[in-house]
Amino acid sequence: MNSFGELKNCLRIVRFQNGEMTQQELAERVGVSRQTIIAIEQGKFNPSTKLSLQIAQVFHVRVEDIFFLEGDES
Repeated sequence: MNSFGELKNCLRIVRFQNGEMTQQELAERVGVSRQTIIAIEQGKFNPSTKLSLQIAQVFHVRVEDIFFLEGDES
């Protein structure tokens, strides 16, 4: 039986590793509100696949470098 953990992210860390990009700047680049970025970072909102890909593209990383399942060993 497979058990998947909760979706987690390190978006805030990635933002700061990339020139301390603000939540507002990221929101504008991907076409969402700042509140959406806040909710994603706090784990209160799971972004769509499209939004996840857009966010990863902004930082030139893989989606898995930002979003992961809690307890994922890979």
